Amino acid sequence: MNFLQLFDKKNIEKSGKTFPTFKAGDTLKVHTKVVEGKNQRIQIFEGICLGRKSRGMGSTFVVRKIASGVGVERIFPLYSENIEQIEKVRIGKVRRARLNYLRDLRGRKARIVEDIKKAQKEREEAKATS
Repeated sequence: MNFLQLFDKKNIEKSGKTFPTFKAGDTLKVHTKVVEGKNQRIQIFEGICLGRKSRGMGSTFVVRKIASGVGVERIFPLYSENIEQIEKVRIGKVRRARLNYLRDLRGRKARIVEDIKKAQKEREEAKATS
């Protein structure tokens, strides 16, 4: 391991953030901190994960949602201080790592089928650990 990899690993451990494992196609709720003047609140951005980039501390993921008939995409840095938590709502059944083709689709064609078997398996594992 070179110096940069050690630096990234150390900072990731130092951040202390743990997120659920997710991939492209999963529906996520991203809780982000929003500062408005002196006030601070948490805003939820819910949408489909289009893809991830794993770059150590520079890891990012893209979430897309439809708001008032317009597609809205946000790129979130995974280890940002502004991300409070990430919830996995649904597990999508996809065969690609990047879902850029969803940008051109509308309505029912833009839907992703839920992977029921994986979702059920994760619920059972969560019950066993708690």
